[in-house]
Amino acid sequence: MTTASASVTDRIEKTILLNAPRSRVWKAIGDAAEFGTWFGIAFEGPFIAGRPLRGRITFPPEYANVSFDILVERVEPGRLLSFRWHPGGVDPAIDYSKEPSTLVTFTLEDAPEGTRLTVVESGFDALPEARRADAFRLNEKGWGQQMVNVERHVAKG
Repeated sequence: MTTASASVTDRIEKTILLNAPRSRVWKAIGDAAEFGTWFGIAFEGPFIAGRPLRGRITFPPEYANVSFDILVERVEPGRLLSFRWHPGGVDPAIDYSKEPSTLVTFTLEDAPEGTRLTVVESGFDALPEARRADAFRLNEKGWGQQMVNVERHVAKG
């Protein structure tokens, strides 16, 4: 079961109930290599709070090998992972580092049927007006797909 909500412009929130123990879901979220498997990124290292992390997009094919940069904010094993990124930052001709970033937070909670995973991305209102609506629209759709991806990934074991 997936639920979704979004403020008008600044925040996307998706929640899914995963039929798996929190330890399994945390491995899928907190391990950068495993995260990349379902998310479509080949990261160059682990998630470490306070550190930037680079990766390469592996899917979809039109973005294959495009650089993907995040700044890991918090890692609370078994409970929370958060990072900052530049949503939709796939055009190599644009220097996204000059723009504000959005904050993505994954939170895990025990539930009677398994683990409740909530993903929140916030900060869209601070993005440049020319990119704001598209970034929000694409990520609203993208997070819905990523919830399906993580559900499939966790179900495989």
